[in-house]
Amino acid sequence: MPVSSLLLPLLPFAAALPVFAGQDGQQQAAATDIVAIRKDQWSRMTVPVKVVEQGPFRFLIDTGSQNTVLSRDLANRLSLVPNRQARLISVAGTQMVDMVDLDQIDLGRRSYYGLSAPLLESEHMGADGILGLDSLQDQRVLVDFKKGLLAIDDAKNLGGNRGFEIVVEARRRSGQLIMADARLEGIKVQVVIDTGAETSIGNLALQRALSKKRKSEKIQLLSVTGHSVSAELGYARWLEIADVRFNNVAIAYTDAPAFKALKLDSRPSLLLGMRDLRSLDRLAIDFSTRRILFDVPSGVL
Repeated sequence: MPVSSLLLPLLPFAAALPVFAGQDGQQQAAATDIVAIRKDQWSRMTVPVKVVEQGPFRFLIDTGSQNTVLSRDLANRLSLVPNRQARLISVAGTQMVDMVDLDQIDLGRRSYYGLSAPLLESEHMGADGILGLDSLQDQRVLVDFKKGLLAIDDAKNLGGNRGFEIVVEARRRSGQLIMADARLEGIKVQVVIDTGAETSIGNLALQRALSKKRKSEKIQLLSVTGHSVSAELGYARWLEIADVRFNNVAIAYTDAPAFKALKLDSRPSLLLGMRDLRSLDRLAIDFSTRRILFDVPSGVL
């Protein structure tokens, strides 16, 4: 069992953020794919994924990861041989990792071709792999927390904006959608939705803006790479994104290289994790139109 699951049950793995170039994940035309969401022991979302027509295997859905990731054990089982290395950036640092080519992966009836995946250890990921942004671009990802379902298709086939109380415009950077219309206890903050992290991660600029005098505790975050980084765990009374309000937000503050990779290190910024996202009824991330849609429980607004 990973160390973080023993020491930090609310803070499992910070999202790995691979930074590569030249990825071209293409999907075939298909009907809307709706798959049941499972939860791992840290309550992160997992879905069944086939790799080169074998499986299914258990993959995390991680909107904080730029690339789809494969466990080294699974690559060995499928006789996938590493053919080069690339630099990977996570909250715990940077490292060189082995890469493999994936001819095809399947989620439901939808297939993706020509992906390049870094290899990480399954005991650090807690899964067979990670489904990253290279498999999700130009589509809408709809998560229904009440029903425990996930759907992937274009926005029109998923009902457009009907039923969503809040629609937020975002900007794209390195594949990520960054929301600027957010405030944490009145402080303007840049927010990235990170479904691969249980608890939110804030940069040091955000911690300074809130004042270091606040009560916090020293912790260690364990990344999916197996490396750890020191952080300070604190709480914010509220976070507002447009008209959506999250209360009692737990934040692990650390000088993560991932913030610098996204050019978010100098301004207060936050990777918003699953602990708070699960308070929503539904969440839709529309990569094609750079919009994030929120459906909140009745009586919350």
